[in-house]
Amino acid sequence: MNKSERALVITKSLNELYPNPPIPLNHDSIFTLLIAVILSAQCTDKRVNQITPLLFRKADNPKSMINLGVKEIRSIIRPCGLSPKKSESIYNLSKILIKKYDGNVPESFEDLESLPGVGHKTASVVMSQGFEHPAFPVDTHVHRLAQRWKLTNGKSVLQTEKDLKRIFPKSDWNRLHIQIILYGREFCTARGCNGTSCREKPCLVLNANRKRPIKTKKQ
Repeated sequence: MNKSERALVITKSLNELYPNPPIPLNHDSIFTLLIAVILSAQCTDKRVNQITPLLFRKADNPKSMINLGVKEIRSIIRPCGLSPKKSESIYNLSKILIKKYDGNVPESFEDLESLPGVGHKTASVVMSQGFEHPAFPVDTHVHRLAQRWKLTNGKSVLQTEKDLKRIFPKSDWNRLHIQIILYGREFCTARGCNGTSCREKPCLVLNANRKRPIKTKKQ
């Protein structure tokens, strides 16, 4: 089975499992989405969704976030981990949004990635889930499953992104990356599967005759 054939199996299977995949991080604006994605670094979406309601009740826009201050931001987001760095990033990017973008989140990769605490993956999530531009954010689940499904060699996250963009139609990217995340959490987990034990499509089809475990490279 070549990569194109594998892609068809994956798309069909995931569309059946998750026909309308929800955006994992709760938010009510592009700014709150941006903040939630920053908080999700080395933290589960579940934990972020437990913390952001309190944060956003106090500050759901750049101006109110600046007024809240670094100390208070840090206190609220501490359960998400890396709070000293994340609180500084949130405070400083809020100042930049006010000064440079009239309080709005910029709608380009270049501008987003120039903000404190915003890397390519975070920018990709905001562009796809916030602005609905085609993007393929690669998190740990997407990186792992792309290797298990033999769509990439896993050399790097950027290489995985390039390979997935080349294999799948651009119109599928925004939905598909969320579907892969959901599948990776529910069925093909990091420790719960090695390519030989999944009993759910698409793994069941793609790795039907595999005898040896699949070794994947981490991010």
